[in-house]
Amino acid sequence: MNEPEHGAIGVRTRRSDKKATIPIVISLVVVVILGTGGLLLRRAESGVNKVAMDADPKIVAIVPGRATMYRATRRYVGTLEPWLSAKIGPQLASGFVDTVLVRPGAVVKRGDVLATLDCRNASSANQAIGHQARALEERQKAASREALRLGELLDGGFASPNEVEQKQAQSAANDAQIQALLAQASGKSLEVSDCVLRAPFDGEVALRTADPGAFVRPGGGILQLVDRSVVRLTGDVPEIDFAAVGPKTPVRIHLLSTGKDVTGEVARRAPSADPSTRTIHFEIDLPNAAREIPVGTTAEITVDVGESVAATEIPLLAAKVRGKTATVFVVEGATAKKTTVAVLGERGGSLFVKTDLAAGAHVVTQGRSLLENNDRVVAKLEVPKQ
Repeated sequence: MNEPEHGAIGVRTRRSDKKATIPIVISLVVVVILGTGGLLLRRAESGVNKVAMDADPKIVAIVPGRATMYRATRRYVGTLEPWLSAKIGPQLASGFVDTVLVRPGAVVKRGDVLATLDCRNASSANQAIGHQARALEERQKAASREALRLGELLDGGFASPNEVEQKQAQSAANDAQIQALLAQASGKSLEVSDCVLRAPFDGEVALRTADPGAFVRPGGGILQLVDRSVVRLTGDVPEIDFAAVGPKTPVRIHLLSTGKDVTGEVARRAPSADPSTRTIHFEIDLPNAAREIPVGTTAEITVDVGESVAATEIPLLAAKVRGKTATVFVVEGATAKKTTVAVLGERGGSLFVKTDLAAGAHVVTQGRSLLENNDRVVAKLEVPKQ
């Protein structure tokens, strides 16, 4: 009877031992998890920079300012025009184009025939007027002789003064009609001459706007002729630059069509401004005997104004320009100082400022946008481009 009791007691003891080990295992697992988490947290914190980024010096590139002389300039865009230009076409006659003897690029001399019109109608009218004038001339001669004979009969009383006066008046009227017809014939002769179009000056054919068979009227063009032995460079400037483009003012010119740079001087300037645009017109004469400069193209005109002054030259990207002032960062030792200087002007990729910014001062070019006044920097000196 005692053996079953001992077996039950053993089972209970084993169950009690298992229940006692469960908290221990859970505790160990919790300890392991917490330890692992602590190690991971320590590792993550070790990679965090606890020093403020503002405290680190910033890497920038610097260049020294260069002492130079600066003179203000003005830049304008002008048009290259021929010395002479003419639209060749009829001025009195209308008709069909018969022949066009030249094409663009042809070189012609004054008086050369360039084109002709079919003017048979004007020629026929001219001939008809000529015949009418000759008929009236014969009538006038007969009336004049008859008046002369009647005048001789008047002395003998064989003719009345009234008859003589009528014949003299008829002769005078015939003479007046003859003069009117001769005037008409002269006008028709001009129309006939207008049917042969000749070059009014030595030059080159620039345009051909009509071919044989086209109908043209007075004022219509068939060809355009230009003389570019001398080219006129014309431009317009604001009224405030009136003094900048006075006669004899030296200028520098860049021809966009050929890429060449030439020099010249202002030949003439308008005495008044255009009432609608308030601009002043000026012209520059450029010799072009070799005909190397094409007309109808554009050119850039540069004019120096004022006097040369001492200046400091810095790269344009080193400054933030607002109106007449520029903001730059000057590196002194290991600190970037924010400085404002007066601007004289700019040219190309350079900015010219007053000598308040001393020559040789190290101005920041790269990294300027990230700087604040008195920031610590590590500067890398760059060689400025010449």
